[in-house]
Amino acid sequence: MTRSLSGKTLFITGASRGIGLAIAKRAARDGANVAIAAKSVAENPKIPGTIYTAAAEIEAAGGKALAIHCDIRFDDQVEAAMTKTVETFGGVDILVNNASAIDLRGIDMLEMKRFDLMHQINARGTYLCAKTALPFLRKAENPHILTMSPPLDMNPKWFSPNLAYTMAKYGMSLVTLGLARDLARDGVAVNSLWPETAIATAAVGNLLGGEEVIRRARKPEIVADAAHAILTRPSRDCTGNFFVDVRVLAGEGVSDLAPYSVDPSLDAVLDFFLEEPISANVRKSAFHPGK
Repeated sequence: MTRSLSGKTLFITGASRGIGLAIAKRAARDGANVAIAAKSVAENPKIPGTIYTAAAEIEAAGGKALAIHCDIRFDDQVEAAMTKTVETFGGVDILVNNASAIDLRGIDMLEMKRFDLMHQINARGTYLCAKTALPFLRKAENPHILTMSPPLDMNPKWFSPNLAYTMAKYGMSLVTLGLARDLARDGVAVNSLWPETAIATAAVGNLLGGEEVIRRARKPEIVADAAHAILTRPSRDCTGNFFVDVRVLAGEGVSDLAPYSVDPSLDAVLDFFLEEPISANVRKSAFHPGK
């Protein structure tokens, strides 16, 4: 089969910026259709980008875009967004569960409304989007669900001191674990993808150390290229995996990671939920639980 997403329709949550937008733009270069399901409709100086600016970038890259204001915490909004996508593009071939909330505070500091928010967006939102997309994915030629969530590891260090976030993020990974088995007979691929290092997004800059961490991060395009490689594989032969971006790219023959570095002169910092670096010039940072 061709390694292209031309003519495919992707429904991507949280695609107004960051990794979600990078995945959308990579698909757009093939001529894909992209539904941007996100909450951002007005510019915010701290987290730039809206569904409308994202749509413009996707179309400039060569794809067709549908900007949908959608909060994935709410069933009716997800159902309406999926229906609008199918009405516009004729179906859904790929679901990318990218939307996620993060708050690393421990139990003494974290308000329950923030706990609820993370679980509603991360775990429940991923489950809801998969459930809503499934009738359309079953009709697709090469259907994929790809979730931006980490490999599962029950070492207590990943849970302490950011227990609520890990529970919510691992909830996304549990969706992959269960649905990959559930949907194998339908030929719907269900996988997770996680970056080896911190990625240069607004969330990382605002929450995990600002400019210093951004300089030691990689660009969102590394995750987008890995996602493209996964999403163009035959769905029946590629399911139930917890991929890491650099391993995917190595399998595609990519060995030079320098173009993905924000500052190639600096070592990149290892992301959460990974025990040890996989590639060269990566080190654990102060915020890494394994430090």
